[in-house]
Amino acid sequence: MSDSVETAAVAAPVPTGQSGTVVRSTVMRRLIRNPMGIASLVILGSIALLAIFAPVLAPFEENFANITKTLAPADSVNILGTDSAGRDTWSRLLFGAQLTLLSAMLCAGVAIAIGLPAGLIAGYYAGKFEAVSNWVVSILMSLPGLIVLLTIRAAFGPSVWISMIAFGVLISPSYFRLTRTAVQSVRNELYVDAARVSGLSDWSIIARHIFSVIRAPIIIQTAAIAGVAIAIQSGLEFLGLGDPTKATWGVMLSEGFKNVYLTPTLLFWPALAMALTIGGLVLLGNAIRDALEDGEKIRHRKKRATLEGTTAAPAAGRPSRKAVAAVDAGTEHHLVKVTNLGVGYPQADGSVKKVVDDVSFHVDRGEILGIVGESGSGKSQTAFSILGLLPDNARIVGGAIQFDGSYTVAPGEERVNQDRLSKLRGKRISYIPQEPMSNLDPAFTIGYQLVTPMVRVLGISKEEARKRALKLLTDVGIVNPERTFSAYPHEVSGGMAQRVLIAGAISCEPDLVIADEPTTALDVTVQADVLDLLRELQQRLNIGIILVTHNFGVVADLCDRVAVMQNGRLVEEGSVRDILRNPKEQYTQTLLASMLEGKTPMSMLVSSQKEPVA
Repeated sequence: MSDSVETAAVAAPVPTGQSGTVVRSTVMRRLIRNPMGIASLVILGSIALLAIFAPVLAPFEENFANITKTLAPADSVNILGTDSAGRDTWSRLLFGAQLTLLSAMLCAGVAIAIGLPAGLIAGYYAGKFEAVSNWVVSILMSLPGLIVLLTIRAAFGPSVWISMIAFGVLISPSYFRLTRTAVQSVRNELYVDAARVSGLSDWSIIARHIFSVIRAPIIIQTAAIAGVAIAIQSGLEFLGLGDPTKATWGVMLSEGFKNVYLTPTLLFWPALAMALTIGGLVLLGNAIRDALEDGEKIRHRKKRATLEGTTAAPAAGRPSRKAVAAVDAGTEHHLVKVTNLGVGYPQADGSVKKVVDDVSFHVDRGEILGIVGESGSGKSQTAFSILGLLPDNARIVGGAIQFDGSYTVAPGEERVNQDRLSKLRGKRISYIPQEPMSNLDPAFTIGYQLVTPMVRVLGISKEEARKRALKLLTDVGIVNPERTFSAYPHEVSGGMAQRVLIAGAISCEPDLVIADEPTTALDVTVQADVLDLLRELQQRLNIGIILVTHNFGVVADLCDRVAVMQNGRLVEEGSVRDILRNPKEQYTQTLLASMLEGKTPMSMLVSSQKEPVA
């Protein structure tokens, strides 16, 4: 029943073309459909074409002067007239577009090249780089821009290129602050942690998941910066600080202002060109933003694939799980071993507040360990220590963690060794999060988010990864895997999203799966299906599972052993049968007593019998 309900969430018909591809507008099509986008493209495209073909369209060279024809009105030869030196206004307007537009692009390019990567690194990694970057940015922003440009002009001469490079450096802090703020707002999102656990590198996460969030404001900022660069460059030349031998709109403005009472049109034409260009840039920035963020997402083309076999074939070059388990049989070797683990957070007074204290347990292959306790008992912090997803300010204050005999946290280390864990996450350790909808990136299809980790971690082709993804979606009970594969996260239900995350967790054949309350956000019927699915996968794939939960009912239904935590400490551990039947600790007894099973229902607040009318 639950499967049919979940499938209905995404089974609505979608228009398709003859090839079966879902009809989706591309960014360019959405841009063209937007009247603001059409207007900006027409304006900027026309100006760009005039600048490119200036040598062909201009009847004269930019500095060609006819001294017998100064300040002449428009005629068949000089269609816009001439200036005070007898130079053709139309020709200078065309050649001026080249230099003006290129200088604006140079300024924006320098600002982006400095501010964007610095903002991405500072926002994602923080730490010393962010502190140093903020210091440099504060210095740059405190400099008076016009005075700096005048100084550079005096030192290097009237070069528009050097001036625009300097202005790009001065304006780069705007990109830095915009990018850093946007990255900080999403770097701790659950889908970023999920991508990290899937085995993606930091640069892949930044490029795929982080950059998609900041691209819209960056586009708008670039349009604004290009417009400001045109205004600044033209303003400097209007003041006579440019190179008089080069035709630019700023030089033409200065020339027109000097003769405004004699020939007003000399001032009008460059001013009109500047207004149209800056206005077109602003319109284009907003139109592209709308096309990227508000339109429909581009669909990946679906290819027909035949699903073969009942289980995904193991990746080449990796030993089978059963073979590894056979080697380990009869030894004291554990898949995961946590010894006297302590996790703390520094406080303002210099002390360290422990949230996990002296916790020890182990997990073997083919075993499910449940870590149970009330909210704030430290169970999730323990799981995050194994995953290496603790916050930056967290400290390992004691103990060690071993995975398959190798330390991920060695005795005496204060932090999880990310270099060691980065080789394990997504390959041998995977994660099923608590909130399914928050752990899927809304900017990408479900299929893309399943295929990408397999391509990167297992080294298989996209087509092979696609076949495996469809098979996994079938294995986790999704009736229409093709439809779900092509869907975006907002197009599926919560139960189906949880199944997708389970499929992603086992996609790269891990040895250990850490499930952090995987059924909390689901209704009762879907909870039962998810628990049955986890049990079936554990038995079939012989994987070890650490299940973090506060529900003893889930522990009784699924786990082999259970560890009870209170206030960061492990108060009791043993087999599920022993703990449930004969709990030794008062806290465990209290948790068991809080369950609803076996309780007498309370009487109804409102009686079902009608009171007699007096």
